[in-house]
Amino acid sequence: MKKLTLYSFFVLALLISFTSCEKNDKVAEKPKDTFVQDNYTKKEYDIPMRDGVKLHTTVYSPKDTSKKYPILMQRTPYSSRPYGEGKMRTSIGPNVNLMKEGNIIVYQDVRGRWMSEGVYDNMRAYIPNKKENESDEASDTYDTIDWLVNNVENNNGRVGTWGISYPGHYATVSTVDAHPALKAASPQACIGDFFFDDFHHNGAFLLSYFRAISLFGTYKDTPTDTAWYSFPKMDSQDQYQFFLDKGPLKNLNTYFQYDKLDDNAPKNPDRIDDFFWKEMVEHPNYDSVWQSKGIIQHMDKVPSSVATMIVGGWFDAEDLYGPLETYKGIEKHGKDNYNTMVFGPWDHGAWARRRGTNIVGNYYFGDSISEFFQDKIETKFFNHFLKGDGSKNSGLPEAYVFDSGKREWSEFNSWPPQNVEKETFYLSPDQELTEGKKSSKAIKFVSDIKRPVPYSEDIKTVFTPRKYMTDDQRFAARRPDVLVFETDVLTEDLTLAGDILAKLKVATTGTAADWIVKVIDVHPTDAKNDKKNKSLQKHLKMSNYHLMVRSEVMRGRFRNSFSKPEPFTPNKKTEVDIKLQDVFHTFKKGHKLQIQVQSTWFPLIDLNPQTYVDNIFKAEKKDFKTQTHSVFADSSIEFTVLKK
Repeated sequence: MKKLTLYSFFVLALLISFTSCEKNDKVAEKPKDTFVQDNYTKKEYDIPMRDGVKLHTTVYSPKDTSKKYPILMQRTPYSSRPYGEGKMRTSIGPNVNLMKEGNIIVYQDVRGRWMSEGVYDNMRAYIPNKKENESDEASDTYDTIDWLVNNVENNNGRVGTWGISYPGHYATVSTVDAHPALKAASPQACIGDFFFDDFHHNGAFLLSYFRAISLFGTYKDTPTDTAWYSFPKMDSQDQYQFFLDKGPLKNLNTYFQYDKLDDNAPKNPDRIDDFFWKEMVEHPNYDSVWQSKGIIQHMDKVPSSVATMIVGGWFDAEDLYGPLETYKGIEKHGKDNYNTMVFGPWDHGAWARRRGTNIVGNYYFGDSISEFFQDKIETKFFNHFLKGDGSKNSGLPEAYVFDSGKREWSEFNSWPPQNVEKETFYLSPDQELTEGKKSSKAIKFVSDIKRPVPYSEDIKTVFTPRKYMTDDQRFAARRPDVLVFETDVLTEDLTLAGDILAKLKVATTGTAADWIVKVIDVHPTDAKNDKKNKSLQKHLKMSNYHLMVRSEVMRGRFRNSFSKPEPFTPNKKTEVDIKLQDVFHTFKKGHKLQIQVQSTWFPLIDLNPQTYVDNIFKAEKKDFKTQTHSVFADSSIEFTVLKK
C-alpha cells in the first residue's frame, strides 16, 4: 500500500471540494467535536453481492441500545473513510439533527472504488431484466439493504438513502427496483444523465471540468485506502490562456495513456490511464453508451412504497439538470408516489453546510437558509418516513422553492405552480426585448476563434467552476460578439417559475456553431451593496449589477438530434431551440430583464471549430475558423410566468 504523500492530501482536498460533502468527510487526528466518538460505535463490513463481489461498508450505530433505529445510508465513490478500528468521522448523516437524535448511519464504497472489490464503471448502466447473478448499482443497493436489515442490531426495519452529487445519483438508483425496507430517499444534486450533467451540456464538452476527468476514469481492480488517481497538472494560473494555448481538444490526449487516442505521442511520465476520457473521445454523440448510463430514463421503476425528496440548488453549476429531471420523471410515472422537491439559492451542495449567511459567488441571498432546510425540511422528511407513521400527510409541501429575486421561500402543491402562463418575448434589432415581434432583420457578429468570449472575468484556475453562476455579466455585455436585448425598466414585478425556451433563428458563414443564451437580472443604478456580503469582489458594485439567473448552451450540430449530428448550411436561416433549466426568480419592479446571446463561452465549454467535423475531440487546428454569425429578430424567448 502506498503512503499518503503531500500531493495525495492535495488530491483529497480537491475531491472534498468537488463532492460538496466536506461536512461529512472531515477527518482529523484530534477532532474538536467528539460527539460521534462519544455516542456511536463504528464497525466495518465487507458485504457480499449476488455475484460474489464484496463492498466495503462502514456502520455507525448509537451506543444507546434501549431502542431501535432506522438506517440512513449513503453509497459513494468518494470514500467511506476513515478506515480502521477507532477511526471515526467527526460528523455523520445528512445533518447534525439526524446525527444527534440517533440513527444508524451507513457509508459504503461503491463497486470498484476505494476499499470495495470489483471494477468501477462510471455511471454504470442499469440492467432492466437481470439474469441470475447479474448485477448493477440497483442490485448492489438492494443486496446491501437486505444484508443490513438482517445483520445490524437494533434497526427498526426502515431504511433511508441520501447523497449529494455522485452519491445523490446512487440515492436515485436506490429507488429503482427498490428493496421493501427502503422507505425514504433524498437524491440531492443527483446526476441524471452524463450527456447533460457535469461534463456535457447539450452536447458541448465542459472543458472547465477537464482536471476532474481522472477522478472517475483511472482504472483499479483491487481495494485500496489510498488515492490511486492523480490530476493533470496545469502550468498556468490563467485557465483561459492555458486552454487557448493548448488548441484543439486532441492536444489534451498527451495527459492520458491511451494509444488509440495518441499513437505517436512522446512518452510523458505525468500521463494518466483514463478510460473516462477515452469514452468521451470515442463517443462524441448521444449514442447507446451514454443512453444506457442515464438513470432518469427509469423513473417508471420507482415504487410508490418509496417516498422521495429531490433537492437542488438554483445556482448549481454541476448538477441542475439531474435533480429537476429526476423529480419530473417520478412525477410523470409515479402518480401514486410521494415525491417532493426542494430548491434553494445554493451552489453545489451548499444546503449541507451551516454557515449562517448564504452567498453564491458575489451574490448574497440571505441568512440561515441552509439551516432552515436542514432543521425544518430534511429532518422532518426522514423522521416522518423512518420513525413516524409514513403517511403521505408529511406536513411538507410538494414544492419548497426559494425565489432568488425576492429572496424568500414559497410553497406550492405542484411544480411548476398551477397558476403559470407562457409569455413570449422577441429579440428586436434595436437590442430591445419586446413582447411583440418587430422585425425579422439579421443581427450579425463576428465569432473570432482566437478571442472567444470568457465565461468569467476572473483570471484564475479552478478545479470545477461554480462562482460564474451568479457572476456580474457586464464584462460580457460590453463585447461586440455578445448580443444584448433587454426590457425597459419594469413597472411591476415579473416572476418566472418554470422552464425557459429560447427559440433562436440563426445563420452562420460556416458549417458549425454553438449558441449560448443567458437570462440576466439587471439591477437598478441605486442598488446598494449589502454589508453582510463579504464575498463581493472589491471592483464590483451592486449598482447596475447584471445577475446571471440562468444560462445554457446548445451545440448547433445537435439542434435536431443528439444522436445524429448535422452541419449548418452556410448563410441559411436555421431554427435552434435551447431549453434552459427551470428558475424561480422575481425580476423586481425597477429592474430590467436582459437576454445575452453569444457563440463562445470559454473555457467553460470547449471551442467549436465552426467548421463541421465528425468528431470535435479529433478536430485539427486547420478546422478552426473565424465565422460571422447572424441572429434574426424574429427569434424569441418563451418564459413560464407566475400569475397572482
